[in-house]
Amino acid sequence: MSEKLVPVVCPYCGVGCRLYIRSVDGYPVGIEYAKDIPGIANELGKLCPKGNAVIEYLLAKDRLKKPLKAKEHGKFVEISWSEAIREVAERLKEYAKDDPNQLMFFGSARTFNEPNYLIQKLARMLGTNNVDHCARLCHSSTVTGLKAVFGAGAMTNTYKDIEEADVIFIIGHNYAETHPVGFRYVLKAKERGAKIIVADPRFTRTAWFADIFLQNYPGTDIALLNGLIHVIIKEKLYDEKFVQERCVGFEDVVAVVEKFTPEFVEEVTGVPAELIVEAARTFATAGKGVITWAMGLTQHTHGHDNVRLAATLSAICGYQGREGCGVSPMRGQNNVQGACDLGVLPNVFPGYQAVTDPEKRKFFEEFWGVELSGEVGLTVIEATHAIEKGKVKAYYVMGENPAISDANMNHVLKALEKLEFMVVQDIVPTPTMEFADIVLPAAAMLENEGSLTNTERRVQWSFQAAKPPGEARPDWWIISEIGRAIGFSGNGAKGFEYAGPEDILREINACTPQYRGITPERLKANLAGIHWPCPSEDHPGTRVLYKDRFLTPDGKAHLAAVDYRGPAEMPDEEYPFLLTTVRYVGQYHTLTMTGRSRALVKRWPEPLAEIHPEDAKKFGIKTGDWIKIETRRGVYPVRAKVTRTVKKGVIAVPWHWGANVLTNDVLDPVSKIPETKACACRIAKISEEEARELMKAVPKIIPEFEVVKG
Repeated sequence: MSEKLVPVVCPYCGVGCRLYIRSVDGYPVGIEYAKDIPGIANELGKLCPKGNAVIEYLLAKDRLKKPLKAKEHGKFVEISWSEAIREVAERLKEYAKDDPNQLMFFGSARTFNEPNYLIQKLARMLGTNNVDHCARLCHSSTVTGLKAVFGAGAMTNTYKDIEEADVIFIIGHNYAETHPVGFRYVLKAKERGAKIIVADPRFTRTAWFADIFLQNYPGTDIALLNGLIHVIIKEKLYDEKFVQERCVGFEDVVAVVEKFTPEFVEEVTGVPAELIVEAARTFATAGKGVITWAMGLTQHTHGHDNVRLAATLSAICGYQGREGCGVSPMRGQNNVQGACDLGVLPNVFPGYQAVTDPEKRKFFEEFWGVELSGEVGLTVIEATHAIEKGKVKAYYVMGENPAISDANMNHVLKALEKLEFMVVQDIVPTPTMEFADIVLPAAAMLENEGSLTNTERRVQWSFQAAKPPGEARPDWWIISEIGRAIGFSGNGAKGFEYAGPEDILREINACTPQYRGITPERLKANLAGIHWPCPSEDHPGTRVLYKDRFLTPDGKAHLAAVDYRGPAEMPDEEYPFLLTTVRYVGQYHTLTMTGRSRALVKRWPEPLAEIHPEDAKKFGIKTGDWIKIETRRGVYPVRAKVTRTVKKGVIAVPWHWGANVLTNDVLDPVSKIPETKACACRIAKISEEEARELMKAVPKIIPEFEVVKG
């Protein structure tokens, strides 16, 4: 009997916590806290409820163990790996030969950097830039917004800088629930005397720790941020020297924010004017400040501008390029940053090198040995519309679940029905798999190894702690086998011949400037990881960005002057409430992993829609009653929770169980993110019998499928 204690990175959120998996003969039997590893993101090895339950999903009875081929909807036959690889390769080649843009690839922030690098390489070598991943649905606004102001779409600091800040402004981010281990850095700062400002439409657990709480209506962030900037400029609290030496566009900001007086902003946001003034003074005069956000700021039709304004607020206060300062977008899945870095986006190669830049394209053409497209590809939401129009005919989904995760779910389901060919590569059955022609069983992160990048640009190596079930294989192995079967058989980077993820990371080192010095050997020797940019193997990594200049062409921060825009869909007579979506600390994404944990399901068994007591009284609704929420896109049955957590006129519902049947897929024009944080809705009290009937129209989160004889 062989017992091992293996260091891994938690497969859940973007904090990037370290832990040990204890396994016996490759079978996981428990976890141990990584108390003995210095410098890791989760000090003293602390974990959240999901991290503590991390083994349970590995042992799910319905893990995918053999490749499958669809016979009819929901029925599959088992096939061999050679049959599966051959059919996928032949079909992809056929579509690429006719028109590569008939193909769409969906990468995954829930797997390592190496397979993400490979899936975008495969798409591009086939001739298309139609490749995207879940950042489109959560932080694409962060990527575009920060790039516009500072020149790069990443966190400018680290958790250590949050701990050392004198003021922390948390906007659109229920930090205590979505990233509870990361929130410990906020609490450590507060214990030291730092002030905490929280802006959120709900009185969250995070808000409970706030010195100043700004409860704005969903989608009014532009007004709130402009109001804070207005006060800071009017009272000359900004860092004049920093603005003069390192920023451009300040005069335009001054002109635009002129009308955003605290009184005007109160009318728009519902936040009392005196609190806006107090928050502005507190933030600007603290000395060292950090702004942190998540999807509450980004998932709007003006998410790009929201992020630009947050960055502008940070810059005019001089909170850039110094320790204890910065902007800290908190990523949802554990490798969103890595998937972005490695080019799983339709507009950039690895390292954010634009596909439209002839010099960058020439480099990758010589590196990979093929001619590449300079046309920006489709995002995941755009792909859904293209499928509907018959332009995209084949879809390759690696470790994602668009049937539940994409906005306006009913529209997505109709589109997926129209595909000619779909491949789903995953660890367990999902509602998306029901549309697949070929299913490829993947090893889970803890059954596999490779590098991944957390939200603070920390690249870490996670080791294999357990054996995958049945014939499940690592994601990198599956993609490389398909690449070779297609015929990409050149030497080195020109082919797909790899002995392991180490070979792939060395190829990434050679083509991704930020990762140049982050080799597999260094990562395996240093469990705390390395922060990019790391330009050479003797470079220690970079804690704080922009100490001397920003990454914009002129080296300056390009401040944003933005006038107010609210949500695309506002309440009216027909749909009088404003709907927003939320997350639970013990559930994750579309429940593919946490939904298979008995402990987590027992503690967080179902969604509850929050409704203000005055609104509930009008409809005769009490906590525990069934209600239906209805928008212009769908109907969702859910139990009610009557609470003053939300403002009057606002309904909040957790999205994990399928609430995207309600959300709006209208896009931000720049980041192309859908507005899942605000739309108009109406509610009605219903019977349990009616609720059960309505549930039949919502896909089962954990679907049942049948394996039949061929």
